[in-house]
Amino acid sequence: MDLNLKPNLSQAKVLVVGDAMLDRYWYGAVERISPEAPVPVVKINKREDRVGGAANVAYNAAILGAKTSFLSVVGDDDAGRELEVLMRSTGIATHLTRDSKLETTVKLRVIGRAQQLIRLDFENTPEHDVLAAQTDAFKRLVSGHDAILFSDYAKGGLAHVAEMIALARAAGKPVLVDPKGSDYVHYQGATVITPNRSELQQVIGSWRDEDELRIKAQNLRESLKLETLLFTRSEDGMSLYDAAGDLHVRASAHEVFDVTGAGDTVIATLASLVASGMSLREAMPHANRAGGIVVGKFGTATVSYEELFQ
Repeated sequence: MDLNLKPNLSQAKVLVVGDAMLDRYWYGAVERISPEAPVPVVKINKREDRVGGAANVAYNAAILGAKTSFLSVVGDDDAGRELEVLMRSTGIATHLTRDSKLETTVKLRVIGRAQQLIRLDFENTPEHDVLAAQTDAFKRLVSGHDAILFSDYAKGGLAHVAEMIALARAAGKPVLVDPKGSDYVHYQGATVITPNRSELQQVIGSWRDEDELRIKAQNLRESLKLETLLFTRSEDGMSLYDAAGDLHVRASAHEVFDVTGAGDTVIATLASLVASGMSLREAMPHANRAGGIVVGKFGTATVSYEELFQ
């Protein structure tokens, strides 16, 4: 494989489906401890909103240059509207189903002295009827894209993922899944799933050595009828398992500042490259490099085409 190959992503069409979130950052100065409890007092002087969750996956694909669409369920609230504004400003084609009973997921992080002091989560689960409407929208969108990416954050937005995977595969589209939970049956038939170390251990248990990992990974891949299982290993790089065997790449040598959203960057890069015509084996080293770049940035960050292929 040629790591100097620079694919044309401008014509690659990626559809991202999953749990949308708004990442909210409040920055402030910490100068004293509260007299009410042994906690720091943060005087807020800056506020910033960023797209998060599956929306951040779509954002990563768009920043790389892929033509990106995003399908999700959000609340009929200020956070949902802010999320849509942020995504459209990046050129992402948004297809948001609004649920009046849903509170758009918001993760509020309070930052002081260049570190996260606390995170507050606001969320609930979408209604069944709204999810059915999302599946109908998926049926209309799937044929117009080169790769389909499901980003599961276990917030309830992908309750119908098995049906959508079947629809995408019937349409001949590669399907990439960033999974959650300990039961991967509903991802059956996908082209590739990309669990990290802790996620994979939840499903196959621990392993003594690389040989046992290889056997367990291949057994899982075959039982789920996957073409590929791609295991992201943090500081140890990535491992890919498919019918041809296994392939490993070392982690890129970058200083780790913040791992938030690194998995989003990895799978968005994979999907964009696969949509441009690359195989997963060809795309993996580039995705590994993208993950190495983004952990050197603060918060839910992205990697540009220029950074990745400089």
